[in-house]
Amino acid sequence: MPTSDLLVPLRSRAGVAIVAATVLASGIAWYDAYVVNVAVPAIGKHFSAGVASVQWTLTAYLLAVASLLLLAGALADRFGRRRVLVVGLLVMLGASFLCAAAQSIGWLIGARAVQGIGAALVVPISLALLNGTLRVADRAKGIGIWAGLSTALSTIGPYGGGWLIDNASWRWVFLLPLPLFVAVFVVLRHVPETTRERPALSVDVIGAVLGVVGLGGLIYALTEGPSAGWSSARVLVPGVIGALALIALLPVENRRRAPLLRLSLFESRQFDAINVVTVLVYGALAAGGYLFVVNCQLSLGYTAAQAGAALIPASIVFLLLSPFSGALVSRLGPRWLMFAGILIIAGANVLLAQAAPGSSYVGTILPAALVLGVGQGVMVAPLTAAVLAAVSDADLGEASAINDAAARVGALAMIALVPLLIGATAGSSLADSLTDGYRPAMLVLAGVCAFAAVLVAVFVSNDRAAAPRLAPPAPHHGCALAVTTEATVGAANEG
Repeated sequence: MPTSDLLVPLRSRAGVAIVAATVLASGIAWYDAYVVNVAVPAIGKHFSAGVASVQWTLTAYLLAVASLLLLAGALADRFGRRRVLVVGLLVMLGASFLCAAAQSIGWLIGARAVQGIGAALVVPISLALLNGTLRVADRAKGIGIWAGLSTALSTIGPYGGGWLIDNASWRWVFLLPLPLFVAVFVVLRHVPETTRERPALSVDVIGAVLGVVGLGGLIYALTEGPSAGWSSARVLVPGVIGALALIALLPVENRRRAPLLRLSLFESRQFDAINVVTVLVYGALAAGGYLFVVNCQLSLGYTAAQAGAALIPASIVFLLLSPFSGALVSRLGPRWLMFAGILIIAGANVLLAQAAPGSSYVGTILPAALVLGVGQGVMVAPLTAAVLAAVSDADLGEASAINDAAARVGALAMIALVPLLIGATAGSSLADSLTDGYRPAMLVLAGVCAFAAVLVAVFVSNDRAAAPRLAPPAPHHGCALAVTTEATVGAANEG
């Protein structure tokens, strides 16, 4: 942690550089996470790949991020946040060239996994760098600037990627962020390092390995099951190994002196419930976005650029509404705002399910996008407040990191279930599966959100004392855009 003499004011060259670097780094990671949604039809056609293979181009990235997210903090504490951020960006940059040069679907999936490894370093550390380097008095304003600019970058990204697919090639999608890489490396020259003292490296290697094996095995089984057959050894073996690894993770972490996942935090019923809700809702948003964008191209006849831009209104509404939602938490408490927001998201999925060949954008999709933005804008801030109300001040940073990981695991797991949701079978194409499977899948995701709303009503308290801790929420771009719940408040309490 930096001492007070190392902290810099926002209105200084170093302060401006810190905000610029974190916005650019976060924007790159979020773009890489979900721009593949827009590219899936083109990639599948180019490699003549099946549903599961194409889906791995998204899942491989998310799996790497979700598995290594909690490990990044230990590395940053030992080697310094700025240094680890640079390493993560370099890994992502190299992997971007590998993705663009891919000669097979397997090559592309492997390169996407490497991209995810870099993103696991970039995503949590970029915001931690912002909060751990700016003066305490400037942090809230810095977070607000970061949230607004990052939202703008993440909103434009899918449209830009779609335009490249329409006018050049899907390969250029992975090279679009190159100017951002150059810019972030330039501004990082003016960003001070956060760690001068080098504590002994304390990494829970066993916990990290069990987490990677556990998530990897289960996600592989869920993704491949519909096409390979649930009873095949190809699905059963990794699925069983993954389940056993996750089961073993609990007693192992309970005995570790410096565990990757501190289980004592889960003694709070509210903390457990909110993280379950986070898994369900953010999973539904991610899977819904994937399905919607692909369906726009394969069923509705949209170009890639049109599909990438279809839900931009949702992000605009979210950005406008979030500050008001955050202010309402102090007056109304988090429970019923969360409840209302999640139910509105469920309603948006029902509306999106109506998108079919011949549907007009203005009459069908635009209203659904606006409703989706309202739901997210109402939900995100109180969810953050409720998480923080469930733990002590000393645990805010770790609780936020766990909730962020829960959102990513939810997105990963629900996207892995997409082949099952749309009824994909061995040999079926994505277009064929979506013809009959898109609407039922979106309605199932709406039901998942409705169930999450019930959990909120039953298990989440209405503690208004959490509100003063609440910083402006990080951008959340469900559906076609990125799914992120950065730990803004927890990070603000660090440093």
